[in-house]
Amino acid sequence: MRMALIAMALIAMAGAATSACTFPAYEPQPTTVHQWERRQEDIQRREAERVRLCQMMNKDSDRYKRDCRRPGDPN
Repeated sequence: MRMALIAMALIAMAGAATSACTFPAYEPQPTTVHQWERRQEDIQRREAERVRLCQMMNKDSDRYKRDCRRPGDPN
């Protein structure tokens, strides 16, 4: 009985420890002008890359529909 309780506790602790890995890391808001500029440049760079990749994709594919459609786009 005691071993079963210890085993269940260990399983619960292992589950809690590994579930923390699935959540994204906390990213604090930038506090300086330089940090805000870097953040905005990173957003612009990622968006430009997304647009570039979408231009190369087949417009009828499921991946295009998932990754490239924006709210308000016609179906």
